[in-house]
Amino acid sequence: MIIRQLALRQGRRSLPQNVVRPWKRCLASPADSIHISLQNQVQGVRQLELEINELSTQPVPTIDAETHATVKTDSVKEDYFEMLRQQKISGKLGSDVEQHYQPHTLITNPPRPSDVTLELLLASQAHLGHNTALWNPANARYIFGIHDGIHIISLDTTAAHLRRAAKVVSAVAERGGLILFVGTRNGQDRCVVRAAELAGGCHLFERWIPGSITNGQQILGKCRIKVVDEFDKEITGFESQLAERAALKPDLVVCLNPLENYILLHECGLNNIPTIGIVDTDADPTWVTYPIPANDDSLRCVQVIAGVLGRAGEEGQAARHAAASRSHITYAPAEGLKPPQRGIQPPAEGDARADALDGEARQMSRHLTDG
Repeated sequence: MIIRQLALRQGRRSLPQNVVRPWKRCLASPADSIHISLQNQVQGVRQLELEINELSTQPVPTIDAETHATVKTDSVKEDYFEMLRQQKISGKLGSDVEQHYQPHTLITNPPRPSDVTLELLLASQAHLGHNTALWNPANARYIFGIHDGIHIISLDTTAAHLRRAAKVVSAVAERGGLILFVGTRNGQDRCVVRAAELAGGCHLFERWIPGSITNGQQILGKCRIKVVDEFDKEITGFESQLAERAALKPDLVVCLNPLENYILLHECGLNNIPTIGIVDTDADPTWVTYPIPANDDSLRCVQVIAGVLGRAGEEGQAARHAAASRSHITYAPAEGLKPPQRGIQPPAEGDARADALDGEARQMSRHLTDG
């Protein structure tokens, strides 16, 4: 009884389906559907050609049997020439995709402060922070949100802090200050050296020697010191006076990896030296004077920031030299230096020579910085 009732119930549904399917197969064939789809494609292509011809001055060749015919060949040579013929017809269609990102341009031609955009920072991965479990709560004001357990840094904040730091570097360079660029991670040496060359400062891409600032006389006391004029040209004759002077200290320190150089930042704080540093979500922004919230693990991001700060220093140097050409000195000369004695001269000529030396001393550049 159970089997009979099941057959009766399901038989009513299965019987009409089995009868209809063969009729559908007889009415439609795969060849008809393929022909219809090809006709639709050709019609769509011709409609697209009409729209392109209306917008462009150079007309697009139409699809016809002569130019787009399929040639049946029996040899490899004929197939090859047929391929060349088809490439000649359709080779100019489409668009050319060029490689916009070239890594060496960040070193050879770094961006300027005016070139800082959100697109540039986004492409350099400056927005990527660390895992939420590794964050420093002091960076809450720099964080935009969380994605897949990773903090996202606000690029608006990064761009604003980077422009502020660029103004600081430009002002220090314009006033003849000594700027030190520090980056001790692998791969940061080239961008550090390039930024120091542009800003006319110093660079460090190896380990920082503890005490180079707090105990600089013992570590850097034998380093050579020179006196330069307003155009950064060396002036001789001050060697005897520079022998007893204290070791130089930087006026500004730019640190690209503060986590590994906390001793350097601590020494700068003890000597009231302002600092600029890239602060990631796991770092403490209070370690530096002017923090730049960004991804310090991305080499491209570090190169962008170092290049912008180097260009800012270059602009400050250019402004200082332009002011010097107008006989305007933008910095205070070094204290405690006397004009060198150039020998005994006749009275008239000696007075003129002394006046010239006094004028030279007044026009003299800073002795980089006075310890």
